[in-house]
Amino acid sequence: MRRIFALLVTIILVSCNNQDSNTFKLEGNAFGFEDGTQVLLYGIDENNQSKLQDTLEVVQGKFSKTFPKSESVDLHFLKINGAPNNVLFFAENENLKANIYKDSITASTVSGGRQNDLFYEYTKATSKFAKRQMAIMEEYKVAQLEQDGIVMEELRGESTELNIQEKSYKRQFVKEHSNSVFGMMLLSEMFSKQEIEANEVTDLIAGLGPKMAVHKTTTDLKKMIEAKKKASIGGLAPAFSAPTPTGEMLSLQESLGEYTIIDFWASWCRPCRMENPNVVKVYNKYHDKGLNIISVSLDKAGQKERWIKAIEDDNMDWYHVSNLQFWQDPIARQYNVRSIPATFLLDKNGNIIDKNLRGQALENKIASLLD
Repeated sequence: MRRIFALLVTIILVSCNNQDSNTFKLEGNAFGFEDGTQVLLYGIDENNQSKLQDTLEVVQGKFSKTFPKSESVDLHFLKINGAPNNVLFFAENENLKANIYKDSITASTVSGGRQNDLFYEYTKATSKFAKRQMAIMEEYKVAQLEQDGIVMEELRGESTELNIQEKSYKRQFVKEHSNSVFGMMLLSEMFSKQEIEANEVTDLIAGLGPKMAVHKTTTDLKKMIEAKKKASIGGLAPAFSAPTPTGEMLSLQESLGEYTIIDFWASWCRPCRMENPNVVKVYNKYHDKGLNIISVSLDKAGQKERWIKAIEDDNMDWYHVSNLQFWQDPIARQYNVRSIPATFLLDKNGNIIDKNLRGQALENKIASLLD
């Protein structure tokens, strides 16, 4: 009896100590790395940009660090100097165990906490789909060389069915785990890729617990849904203003013509630069009849001269603005732009009448309006 009582006291004391602890520990094994190798710990800031938070060092194949607990559950990643890939993980105030392999960074993991369990459950399942798709591609190449039409058709069918299964798995996963940070991040990604409808996302958000309902991932997703509604055909184009290449502020309202194209692009975007000659051709042909263009560049901070040179090189003789904030550009967020080039066609009142017209389709549309 005395032993049992002593054991209970020990358990209670340990429990109390754990509850009072304001820190958690990251311990890792670095297989194949030399002593002194740096392990860089990055966090993600409020603008979704990576930020170096700490530097750990490998000693006798191991590394460790103690961190203060935080109210939020945040995404982090480990990067080892010289290694090409990162190791993603969630920090949720629980002790973490990392296993980093020099010969296979992609197989490396960080365990500890529900979010990491969910993350690796999901990646394990989806990697099976990816692996089979790669195998199908290789088998298809062989069938092509052998001109085996029957096998090629079977492989196309299997690939299509595999895509359906993967999408179904992802939808079921987010429905079962939406009340988690990783589940909400996955839901946000699926929505941005148009793999799930806004009404389904709204229903899932409505069922969240109090803590998850106010998490930044959730609030950002709500803003994304609203932005998509506002930037849909039939809606009034969201107003904006931004700096021109010469530094003056220019608004959308000042740029409106009889018809106006809002063109999202960047000097670093090869598909955008390839499309620019088509846009130049349409502008030169229809500007005198009332067509205006305002291009919004998603160039990066510190690359203003590159942006200006691209405008000159591509003969883009129309309105230009940029905040030089890359994918964090506030105008791109207003219009829910997730890839470029992206275009919005407005009437003289600023109503969106069409989207993402390119090449001949763009010229045909403008011709139907102004010829």
